[in-house]
Amino acid sequence: MHPARLFHVDDAERLVAQLAAQPFVTVAAAPDGRPRVAHAPAVVRRLAGGLAVDFHLSRNNGLAHFLAQGFRATLVSLGPEAYISPDWYESADQVPTWNYVSVEAEGPCVLLDEAGLVDQLDALSAQEEARLLPKRPWTRAKMTPGVFEKMLRGIVGARLSVERLEGTWKLGQNKPAADRAGVVAALGDHPVGRLMARPDGTD
Repeated sequence: MHPARLFHVDDAERLVAQLAAQPFVTVAAAPDGRPRVAHAPAVVRRLAGGLAVDFHLSRNNGLAHFLAQGFRATLVSLGPEAYISPDWYESADQVPTWNYVSVEAEGPCVLLDEAGLVDQLDALSAQEEARLLPKRPWTRAKMTPGVFEKMLRGIVGARLSVERLEGTWKLGQNKPAADRAGVVAALGDHPVGRLMARPDGTD
């Protein structure tokens, strides 16, 4: 997380909404003392025990074989981001920066059993196919019998139980209104510009 409290967001509903909107996450962990990173599509789960994030990895991924013993991880979802040129500010003697939105979820990761993996995959495809409406949603029922089950052997499912959920909305809140207006005008219809144009930083 960015250390400046001005950019910090801890509203759980806002963070979950952003994570659901940008569900392709970076998974960072060091289960054997060596930092490892993976990238995975994710599904947010609201469970009786609290919030969780389910994802899957290739069985050959460097983190995959550690799931059987479990490990702590941080998931990072990077939302809209943009380089900000000092030329766009009204104020003089500024420097370039980057504005962005990100969400971090931290907690223990465990292996999902096969039923949990299948459920995660079905939920993931339903989640993403819904973004493509009015296209008729794809489901695995369209696949040749046996093919899905064969492909399933190449991946593993994981669940991170969220113990920490925080976000950074770095959108020029530390700049005067005139400087922010200059950035918004320069960015035009860029998602970061739209976020900056709103007082609460929501799109």
